[in-house]
Amino acid sequence: MSRSVEPLVVERVIGEVIDSFNPCTKMIVTYNSNKLVFNGHEFYPSAVVSKPRVEVQGGDMRSFFTLVRTGLTLSWEFHRREIISYESPKPSIGIHRFVFVLFKQKRRQAVVVPSSRDHFNTRQFAEENELGLPVAAVYFNAQRETAARRR
Repeated sequence: MSRSVEPLVVERVIGEVIDSFNPCTKMIVTYNSNKLVFNGHEFYPSAVVSKPRVEVQGGDMRSFFTLVRTGLTLSWEFHRREIISYESPKPSIGIHRFVFVLFKQKRRQAVVVPSSRDHFNTRQFAEENELGLPVAAVYFNAQRETAARRR
């Protein structure tokens, strides 16, 4: 097992969200230009309110990607065409896991966006849009913060 997917297996991202895959593209996710997302890192929702910057290393100007963030689908043509606007994490109770999954499209294609975020299934979405296995994934955890902590 590759060291890069080990945290995804331990936290059951591989298994619950996506199937096992071989990471072949580097994806860097940052919030507010300085909060780098690492597998298992915990952020307070107030730290991830703004839309993240997602950098994909690998591919060329003809490469097309679809980015899914647990229940939120973004399709990017070499980084920048957004289908659904960003929705910041708002966990009400407990710790919530937020996963970014990157798929490389076989060709330029429009993806079928689900009508609802309720019961979104990343595997089913990938299958319906013929995306294949992911090329990169990273996750972070967030939990509700108290009013005192937001100040």
